[in-house]
Amino acid sequence: MSMLIPVILSGGAGTRLWPVSRRAYPKPFMTLADGDTLLAKTLQRALAVADAASPVLTVTGRDYYFLTRDAYAAQTSATGRELPFLLEPVGRNTAPALMAAAVLLAERHGADCKLLVLPADHLIRDVEGFADAVARARRLAGEGYLVTFGIRPLHPETGYGYIRRGDAIGSDGFEVEAFVEKPDLATAQAYLDSGRYDWNSGMFCFTAAALIEAAEAVAPELLEGVRGSLAGSAAGSPVELSPEGFAALPDISIDYAVMEKAARRAVVPADFDWNDIGSWKAISGLEAADESGNRVRGNAVLVDASDCYVQADKRLVAVVGVRDLVVVDTGDAVLVSDAGRTQDVRKVVEQLRGDSHDAANFHQTVHRPWGSFTVLEDAPDCKVKRLVVKPGQVLSLQKHFRRSEHWTVVQGTAKVRVGDEEFLLERNQSTYIPIDTLHRLENPTDRDIALIEVQCGDYFGEDDIVRLEDVYGRR
Repeated sequence: MSMLIPVILSGGAGTRLWPVSRRAYPKPFMTLADGDTLLAKTLQRALAVADAASPVLTVTGRDYYFLTRDAYAAQTSATGRELPFLLEPVGRNTAPALMAAAVLLAERHGADCKLLVLPADHLIRDVEGFADAVARARRLAGEGYLVTFGIRPLHPETGYGYIRRGDAIGSDGFEVEAFVEKPDLATAQAYLDSGRYDWNSGMFCFTAAALIEAAEAVAPELLEGVRGSLAGSAAGSPVELSPEGFAALPDISIDYAVMEKAARRAVVPADFDWNDIGSWKAISGLEAADESGNRVRGNAVLVDASDCYVQADKRLVAVVGVRDLVVVDTGDAVLVSDAGRTQDVRKVVEQLRGDSHDAANFHQTVHRPWGSFTVLEDAPDCKVKRLVVKPGQVLSLQKHFRRSEHWTVVQGTAKVRVGDEEFLLERNQSTYIPIDTLHRLENPTDRDIALIEVQCGDYFGEDDIVRLEDVYGRR
């Protein structure tokens, strides 16, 4: 039997889960109530069904590579599993990503290898039921079908696309008669009543050869562009698709590009629990409700309130005399929404982006390949950050044209370069970096170091950075 290779798709901004999910730290990295992230749960699920010798390929953006690599570190050391990456220079939806994965894996493991496509932001608790559905999908994929997983609808949902089942294919699944768009409520109810429709989960299973052959038949120009971008990628690991070629590809899903037009399509009805964590309503359902229907995560006080969800990550939140509200406080932003309108949270992000507001993309704490920084003060004439640098990591050799910087070490020992001088800074020691001066910060120890950085000038944007050297390949 040919190898089954899980392909994890990790990207997207998760705008309906703002302010916790933002472009620089999106939904797959959100920590759930049990302390795990959706990404970690997806990897665990992939490892549970993968063949012992098969790798797990992650397709993600370059900006998320280091975050994902660090999130996988524990699994890598525990299993010794190969966890390769395919990096997109820009997001172009699932069709270019999966075609690139299929071409790459066919070259490495043979065209008959089977890809099990798993979005990184789904929650599935019934791993045994999931494994049973994967086994059925794997058999159908071996017969040349492009297989999708259909979730049996529990209610007339208007936020999902649907799959209409055709004739049975043995006991493993059904032919796909049609993919249908997100319906209105009356149509969704009719789908539910008919018993012939499943929710389109966005999970797939097919051989690399079957996807490539289908793409050659129905989307040849797209496939040619993907092959060109892959051929133009730099040698080494991870594989990073050529920016010029990939950016020119259309932004299109695998459903529109291939699945809706392909000849051999199958759906495996999946009876396991499934949640795409697409809104705060879905998140709130993960918490147990009290006698008033309230669900709380964090530090909150509710008085005469009912059917509310409150998440307080840092500060105390008090809610009085209200019902059917969602309140989420991340310390630098607060969301208050009618519980029935949580799908509209994405409109907040659209407005913030239109205003070029940093809160659309960044949290108060911003993660970088070398560690993280937290903005403590952001005023017109100064900006104050707390920097945490992980063991052995080093910031880029850089300079700024519109700000000077002061560094004070508050934890550990830092190695610092200012101009041509290089020296160590101990706790409670500081240094000054004038405008237009080369500088670099490094952690030469085996423990985290922390510094307070005070910037003075007239502009503090992250684009006022000129990098001369960077071990992470940033420009």
